[in-house]
Amino acid sequence: MTRTVVTTGNAPAPAAPLSQGIRKGGLLQVSGQLPLDPDTGEIVGTTVAEQTAQALRNVTAVLKAGGADLADVVMLRVYLTDPAHLAGMNEAYAAAVGEPFPARTTVYMPLPPGLLVEIDALAVLVDG
Repeated sequence: MTRTVVTTGNAPAPAAPLSQGIRKGGLLQVSGQLPLDPDTGEIVGTTVAEQTAQALRNVTAVLKAGGADLADVVMLRVYLTDPAHLAGMNEAYAAAVGEPFPARTTVYMPLPPGLLVEIDALAVLVDG
């Protein structure tokens, strides 16, 4: 199976040596998306809810470029800088993702200044 790089101008360009997404067969892995405006590279929002919504818009843009959407996602990983942000992230996440929710892991870790959240996704495009 060929490994295909997925790119889109509707999500921020990577600032590190990585691809926005990789598709191999029926799997599409979206790299961690930050809450950055794809046009300006600036952080969108000052609250975790605002930043979660933008990060998920970026995830969705990469999914779309790879031929998928949120309904194809089986796993989302959310990286938060502060456990106190969990409730705000959950509220924005639930509104953007909708039911049935994919599996999810939430990890707390440091991110660069001003960033409160990062989200990556794994989508399956072939029913098995």
